[in-house]
Amino acid sequence: MSVNQLILGDNLEILKKIEDNSVDLIYLDPPFFSNKNYEVIWGDEGEVRSFQDRWSGGMSHYLDWLNERVKQMHRILKDTGSLYLHCDWHADAYIRVEILDKIFGENNFRNEIIWGYQWGGVGKQNFARKHDNIYWYCKSNKWTFNEKEMREPYTTKDKRWHNNKEGKLLRDLWDDIPIINTMSKERIGYPTQKPEALLERIIKASSNEGDVVLDPFMGGGTTIAVANKLNRKWIGIDQSVAAVKVTEMRLNNQQELFSPPFTVQLHKYDYDTLRNSNAFAFESWIIQQFGGVSNTKQRNDYGLDGKMPDDTPIQAKRSDGIGRNVIDNFKSAIERNDKRLFEKNKAEGKPVGYVIAFSFGRGAVEEVARLKMKENIIIKLVTVEEVVPIAKKPTLSVKVNELPRDAKGICEIEFIATGQSDAGIEFYSWDFNYDAEKGFRADIMIDKEGRQTLKLKAGTHIIAAKVSDNDGLDSVEVIKLKVNGAVERE
Repeated sequence: MSVNQLILGDNLEILKKIEDNSVDLIYLDPPFFSNKNYEVIWGDEGEVRSFQDRWSGGMSHYLDWLNERVKQMHRILKDTGSLYLHCDWHADAYIRVEILDKIFGENNFRNEIIWGYQWGGVGKQNFARKHDNIYWYCKSNKWTFNEKEMREPYTTKDKRWHNNKEGKLLRDLWDDIPIINTMSKERIGYPTQKPEALLERIIKASSNEGDVVLDPFMGGGTTIAVANKLNRKWIGIDQSVAAVKVTEMRLNNQQELFSPPFTVQLHKYDYDTLRNSNAFAFESWIIQQFGGVSNTKQRNDYGLDGKMPDDTPIQAKRSDGIGRNVIDNFKSAIERNDKRLFEKNKAEGKPVGYVIAFSFGRGAVEEVARLKMKENIIIKLVTVEEVVPIAKKPTLSVKVNELPRDAKGICEIEFIATGQSDAGIEFYSWDFNYDAEKGFRADIMIDKEGRQTLKLKAGTHIIAAKVSDNDGLDSVEVIKLKVNGAVERE
């Protein structure tokens, strides 16, 4: 499976498709065993369906639901890999004894980390429950632990070890990382959002740059955002469209010139988005969707982009109207690349290669037919729509209303976004300082109503609104306003 991708879907089915021994670190923060409706955070169909599935039969059913997934995680972990499972008091003992000890083995238990915090209300009939449990297990007797990254400087209270320049090793009680409260700059509106500092500590402790980090319950996307910042490769999975789209926006907000590209795997895809995506990322992604393996070398490959499990070559084109010249060059390349396989497939009446593109011109279609009829050479032409479903992205319009100015003469503008989609609208997002070169960078990630009010000083302002539908498809409208004696929309 390709890395640096966000995947919408049931994590159990997606985990089954990931290769054995291919992931260095897994962090999972599965829904807690609380049987509370507040677990349905985003409210979309995928999340509701997952919630109902977990709760169809009490604790035993919940443990079985989680156990199936942890088994797959153990399989895909490298022998030197680690798993961190985040839970609370509702089921922590069951999870450790009935799932983690049995799958990973008691000897591979490394730590029970207590993450303590102060925020929130307290009861009056028992001690305040102000911590979560994070269980750290390894797959074998060799694991990554970057001990120097896990030291903190001594304070004046530590007179005993003040000459130790390396500092003291962290304990398994982490009470120095606050939760995300309503005033936090990190806050995106996700109630169970975890702080970046927590994931940074885990990722730095148990992985190195270039390692693969997986979060199968990515929620608000903190694991993915931090892994990306720390130069790790990553895979994020969630059953909620909103979770995938919010994580995508977090990544876009932190993208820089040399940031690696990433892909988003949805149930349906918009033609314009695919057609204008990064060429190499598209080729790699569509080949994977077709059931093949992409060529990561990009050199000495005869221009071939990937291969099927039986090594039959694939070429992918992010283009329409593919012409005959592509077929001619492809035929020569696959014959040069592996003559024996070429002749074998030809003799057995199998395709000698596949070409994937958005559409094919008459010349390509005629040449493929001629090769089959005259030379018994089968080159299979495959449209992108045959590989993945393509849907129509939502439409979006934004109405701008000027409100009465305040006492200082500052102009207040109301923006009302209205989206239309056959799939239904999920939410709106806003970029109040839109820069076309940087792309959409959300200031407001989740707006269910599509209504915002801004106070704008004199000058030119560029605001962008985005609508996301229940298929995960987007549309953006850019509004350019000149504020002076009056408000003008260009």
